[in-house]
Amino acid sequence: MLHSLRSDDERFKDLHFGPGLNLLIADRTDGSADTDSRNGAGKSSAIELLHYLLGATTRKNSLWSHKALARHRFYLEMDWPRWAEPITIERRPASPKVYLQPDVSRRPGLDQSGHLFDDALAAAVTLKDWQWVIKRDLYRVPSPDSPVSGRTLLSFAIRRVDVGGFLQPTSSFSGQSPHEAMISLSHLFGLDVGLVTEYRTLSQQDATRKKLVEAAKDPVWGKIVGRSAELRGEITAVEQRITELRAQIQQFQVVPGYEDLRRQADALDRRIRELRDLDEVERHNLQQMVRATTDATEPDDRYLEQAFQQLNLVLSGEVRRRFDEVRTFHETVVRNREKQLREETDRLEQRLAERERERQQLGQRLASILQTLNQGGALDALTSLQSVLAREEATLEALRNRFQAAQTLEASRREIESRRLELESALADDLNDRAAITSEASRLFNVFARHLYGQTHNPFLAFEARKQRLEIETRIDADGSRGIHNMVIFCFDLTAAVIAHRHSRGPDFLVHDSHLYDGVDERQVSAALQLAADVMADEDMQYIVTMNTDDLRKAEAKGFDPSPHVIEPRLTDQPDGGLFGFRF
Repeated sequence: MLHSLRSDDERFKDLHFGPGLNLLIADRTDGSADTDSRNGAGKSSAIELLHYLLGATTRKNSLWSHKALARHRFYLEMDWPRWAEPITIERRPASPKVYLQPDVSRRPGLDQSGHLFDDALAAAVTLKDWQWVIKRDLYRVPSPDSPVSGRTLLSFAIRRVDVGGFLQPTSSFSGQSPHEAMISLSHLFGLDVGLVTEYRTLSQQDATRKKLVEAAKDPVWGKIVGRSAELRGEITAVEQRITELRAQIQQFQVVPGYEDLRRQADALDRRIRELRDLDEVERHNLQQMVRATTDATEPDDRYLEQAFQQLNLVLSGEVRRRFDEVRTFHETVVRNREKQLREETDRLEQRLAERERERQQLGQRLASILQTLNQGGALDALTSLQSVLAREEATLEALRNRFQAAQTLEASRREIESRRLELESALADDLNDRAAITSEASRLFNVFARHLYGQTHNPFLAFEARKQRLEIETRIDADGSRGIHNMVIFCFDLTAAVIAHRHSRGPDFLVHDSHLYDGVDERQVSAALQLAADVMADEDMQYIVTMNTDDLRKAEAKGFDPSPHVIEPRLTDQPDGGLFGFRF
C-alpha cells in the first residue's frame, strides 16, 4: 500500500493515502475566475511523481528535468513485501541514484559475513537496480533476464494519459508492442509467459526476414546478401585456398639471415657472369694469337738470286754477304715474334684456366646458398603468408555468415509459419489447461462490468491463441462511446490488479488518472467508485484516483458517498493550490 507522497519543498502538498479507495480531489475555489483551470493543479503530476519514484527514466522533456524541481527531493512511503514497516523511496532530479530506507535491494537474511542485515541501513542504488528490485519484489519475477518488464507492469497499475495509457485496455501506452503488452498481461493473469515470449521472438525474426527480403531486391544490397548456391561455391574455393596456405605455413622454415644469403647469391651470380664475359673476350684474343704465331714465318728470298741469274748478273760476294745479314736479321725478328706470341698465348691460357677454377668455386658456393634459400624463406615471408591466411579466414567467416543469412532468408518464411502453427496449438492447449485461471479473470470482469451497466449485459474476457499472438479481448455488448470505452479499461485494470494481487504476482494498489472518467455517464462514475471501494475493502487493496469536484458531485448526486475516501489536502486551481504549490 502507498502511504505518502512528499517533498522537501515546503510549498509541496504532502499527500497521505489510506487503505481502500483514495480520492485526490482538484477543487474549484470560490475566488476562482472563469479563466482559472484545474488542469495545472497537479493531478496528473501526482501520477507522474509516483512513476518517477517507482523507477521511471528521466527524459529531457519529462517533468523532472524542469529546473524549478532540480534542487528538491521527493519521497514515497509505501509497504514493501516481506518488510514489516513501510519503506521510504527518495529521488532527486539532480542525482541518478535512488535512495532507499531501508535497503530493500538486498534480500532479508544473512550477508556475506554471516551477520543479519541491519534493517535501518539505507542505500543508494542505481535506477537499473531499483527497477530490478521492483520487478523482483512487487511482481515476483524470478530473474533479471526474464522478458517480463517491471516498468511495463507498473504502467498497467498506474496508467498515464500523456503517453496514451487510456487508448486500449490491453496496452498501457501508445505504440506499445502487442507482444510486450501480452507478456506483461500473461504474467499478471498467470498464463505461460514463455509461450507468449516465443511469439515475440518469431515476430522479430519475421520482421528481420521481411527487411532482408526487401533489401535483397536492391541491385547493390542483393549482391551483398547473395544467393545460397553461389555463396556455397565461393566458400568451397576459399576453403581450398586456406587449406593450401595452411600447408605452406606448416612446411615453411624460416632461414636465419635470409636476406644476407640472397644478397650473397646475387653477388656470386654477377661475378660468374663477369668471368664468363672476360673468358669470351680472351678466348677471342687467344685465337688471334694462335693465328699470328702460325703466320710468323721467315720470308723466302731465293727468288732474288734466280732473278739476277736470268738477267746474267753475277752477285758479288759483298752483295751476298749483305743478303745473308738481312736474312739473319729477319730470322731473328721472326723468332722473337714467335717467342712473344707463345708467351702471350701462355698467359691467356693461364688466365682462362684460373677463371675457370674461380668460376667453379663460385658456382659451388652459389649452388649451396640457393639450396639453403630454396629450403625456406625469410620471417617476413612467413608473416606475409600468415596475413594472407588471416584475410582468407575472415573472408570465409563473412561468406559463411552471408550463406547462413541467405539460407535463413530462403527458408525462414516456411519455418516461421510452421513454428507459428505449432505455437498456436501449444498455446491453445495451455489455455485449456489453465481454464480455471482465465475463467476466474473473465468472471471477475463480468461481475465488474455488470455492476456498471446492469444485468442485461454479458461482458467477458476472451483469451484466444492466434497465429500471430495471444489475444486478450474485452467483450461488452454496448456502444463504442468514449465513456463505455473508459469504463471497460477500468474493469480490465481492476480485474488484472485483483487477479495479480490474489496470486502474489502484483502489488496491492491501482492508480487512475481523472481522465479515465472523462465522458463517463454520472451513473457509471458513481457505480465505478462504489465498486472500487467495495473491491478494495474485500481484497485488502488500495485504489487511488484523481478527480475534479464537478465529476465527484455528479457521482455524489447518484448516491455515492465520497466523504470517507477523500484525502487531504484538496488541490485547487489557485497558483499556490496545486500539488507543487506554484505554477511552472
